Amino acid sequence: MLEGKVAVVTGAGNGIGRAIAVMMAAHGARVVVNDLGVSLDGAGGSSEPGNETVQAIKDAGGEAVVNPDSVADPQGAQRIIETALDNFGRIDIVVNNAGILRDSMFHKMSFADWKAVIDVHLTGSFLVSRAAAGHFRDQQSGAYVHMTSGTGLAGNVGQANYGAAKAGIVGLSKCIALDMKRYNIRSNCISPFAWGRMTSSIPTDTPEKKALVAKLQRATPEKNAPLAVFLASDAARDISGQVFGARMNELYVFNQTRIARSVHLSDGWTPQTIADIGMPALRDSLPPLKASTELITWDPV
Repeated sequence: MLEGKVAVVTGAGNGIGRAIAVMMAAHGARVVVNDLGVSLDGAGGSSEPGNETVQAIKDAGGEAVVNPDSVADPQGAQRIIETALDNFGRIDIVVNNAGILRDSMFHKMSFADWKAVIDVHLTGSFLVSRAAAGHFRDQQSGAYVHMTSGTGLAGNVGQANYGAAKAGIVGLSKCIALDMKRYNIRSNCISPFAWGRMTSSIPTDTPEKKALVAKLQRATPEKNAPLAVFLASDAARDISGQVFGARMNELYVFNQTRIARSVHLSDGWTPQTIADIGMPALRDSLPPLKASTELITWDPV
């Protein structure tokens, strides 16, 4: 499905990113494997994870090169795209998957932990996407696949930085889709459900949490790769601005924010009439406050 195309996959040294890179190569794409080899919180760095993904692709008969630049650095993002151009002569697909976690309850969250997560997830997605945009426009084609999260779509405890970044990615993707539609450029999001480094920090201090982790462990990163390959392919040429999910053998499409209900008062509103009339009329349409772990109430199938 991707024969002749060149893809950049960020954070492709492990987990979902690696699974996507390997499957894209299996479907004919030449792949730039971007990875810093850092720990889950962004510390350290190693070339080993990225090199392992490249070797796995080559062992299967595919073509890939590694790139060690940071998505959060403007010059680094440019070099990521230049790696594709220098080695393969073009760029057709950008998968924004790189991410870190620095979880903390909101009232304890430091600015450093807030900024680090926003920089990698949201700013990194912008920078790499922006670096490819001119090339996409010139060739009148291109596909972006961004990773969002249930934390961004529904919220979660102890992840204000991550949730804000992942919600921002949905807005970024939608605006890219609108701005670049005239150039036949598409942008979509995937909310992946998989057990890996990004979910291994979920606590297991209660029987309920242990049961949740046991369910998550059944959903492997590889289950998300087919959706990413499809969205990057010409078979998805008419699909843009959407948010999809994949979990085990399930596929989801998420609704997006729309007006659910409206009320009107001919004389205008006061705080008191909102309390007496407006809010009672709207209350049945208020979505419940639930964490992302409650977003899907059935076991993976």
